[in-house]
Amino acid sequence: MATRPFEVAGSPLFVAEGIFAAEIVEECRRRGLLAGAYALRRPRGTTFLRRLTRDLAEQRKAPGVLLRRGLALLRAEPAVLRRQAGLGAQPAPASEVLRRVADLLAGHPHRH
Repeated sequence: MATRPFEVAGSPLFVAEGIFAAEIVEECRRRGLLAGAYALRRPRGTTFLRRLTRDLAEQRKAPGVLLRRGLALLRAEPAVLRRQAGLGAQPAPASEVLRRVADLLAGHPHRH
């Protein structure tokens, strides 16, 4: 795995997002940089349809391949969420994550 420096000096917050963001939760906690860690919990069917629609529109691969890949990701999603939670990210719906980030930016501690 490649690494590169990431400077946050002078920034009140930084947001790491994506499937691998949970990988840095423990190190951020250890360094006193963690204000919150969340894993988006969305309806799996909605995620499947959004991903399939996007991939079909972008013609990333043949439709059959995209459908099989989408179904595989649909089935794997609960395990991915469990793994992210195991790494310290709290599963939450997008609206709650956005509210918590807004609270942090406003200087209010997040509410559970």
